Amino acid sequence: MSVTIELARNIVETDFNALDSTAIEKARNRVIDVVGCAVGGAGAPGCSMLLDLMKEWGGAKESTLLGLGGKLPVHHAAMLNSVFARSYDFEPTGALVEGKSTPSHISGTTVPAALAVGEAMGASGRDTLTAMILGDDLAARVAAASELNIDSGWDSTGTVNVLGAAAIAGKLWGLDERQMVNAFGIALNQMGGTFLNIFDYAHTFKLPQGLAAQAGIFSAALARRGFTAAKEPLTGKHGYFALYCKTYHLDILGRDLGSKFYAGDTFKPYPCCRSNHAAVECAMTLVKAHSIDFRDISEVVVSVTPTAKNFAVGQPFRVGEVPQINATFSLQYTVANALVRKSVKLEHFTEEFIRDPSVTDIAKKIRLDSAIPRDRPLGAAVRIRTRHGYEYETRIDMPRGSDTLTPLTQAEKREKFRSNIAFSKSLSTDRAEKALGLLEKVEEIDNIAEIIELLVPK
Repeated sequence: MSVTIELARNIVETDFNALDSTAIEKARNRVIDVVGCAVGGAGAPGCSMLLDLMKEWGGAKESTLLGLGGKLPVHHAAMLNSVFARSYDFEPTGALVEGKSTPSHISGTTVPAALAVGEAMGASGRDTLTAMILGDDLAARVAAASELNIDSGWDSTGTVNVLGAAAIAGKLWGLDERQMVNAFGIALNQMGGTFLNIFDYAHTFKLPQGLAAQAGIFSAALARRGFTAAKEPLTGKHGYFALYCKTYHLDILGRDLGSKFYAGDTFKPYPCCRSNHAAVECAMTLVKAHSIDFRDISEVVVSVTPTAKNFAVGQPFRVGEVPQINATFSLQYTVANALVRKSVKLEHFTEEFIRDPSVTDIAKKIRLDSAIPRDRPLGAAVRIRTRHGYEYETRIDMPRGSDTLTPLTQAEKREKFRSNIAFSKSLSTDRAEKALGLLEKVEEIDNIAEIIELLVPK
């Protein structure tokens, strides 16, 4: 049996009863996290342009736009909600497979895809959650097998995420094994996405993630009607691994399939690139522990890995065409913000805060180097010198947020949801709390639409 058929069969045949309590709890947390990020990100720069275009094109009113209200065709709604969720780079990351984390943003595609299809067909919370867990697992396995790295050039949100979304839609629509393989083959023809988007601080940085949700749903819908595709879309001569991967390990794909369910393992405490988090934490630790006044700082040295320094976050900070994206993907800005404000919040990535001279002046005093070894990919060190001659330094190898190593508490995860809702100014506290209460027991809900109708303005 080919590995593609094995993966398809697992999705078709696995039901909720095969899922352990840990997989269900983690999935529930991912749904809550992504929903909060989608509501919080709906008003971010660029989103209104995409929304206006989709409204202009029109179509069946099938699935809801989170935080905004109104309905669009299921695949368009999933795309928009996914783009909303990625807007502040705040949703879950880091697919963890066999103890190894792979750079990825899977949940920002899979959760919106599951909710959109689930709502459109009146699916139960249990069925919606089951499909999402299986889609997450597939995408995480492919990401890990691909040995993805941020210096590859391909943005995995536009490649492996398409497969996850196709699996979710296919599961909810009841595709059989052959149709599911066809859905993967159709998905192969719609993959893409480049990290150049991030290096150029463009609106398009969040688009591949949304296009993956749209393409995955389209793939399953077409396969459902009998449309055929490549028989070996993953391992064929010109399949996914041959086209998109420098090296890969296919044995990961089928190992413990159906008994272990992999997914994103990191819940971000800060709305910015994960590569910035350790440096941000170092900065806040130092200014709080030593009561450093940012006005006394003469120089800051931030050490990261060579990969991080050579990534977009290592470029000199400047306020460009889309300031929010400049700030989100800048080590200099995020560290300067932490030094000045002693916190990192969503409002700090709005233009008023980004242009604050107190922060931009400190950013100019920050020098980056690549002294952190590659085997600490998320590590960082910060050294601060003051005009009085004092020097302070600290290092962090793993920033907060990894559910396995440095987890946020459940209370912190729920507070993140609430802060996203409050930032959006779109939902009342009462509606948000009712929605959160239902999301906490999503697998018990008869119709997922019961939750979604609370996630729009009254």
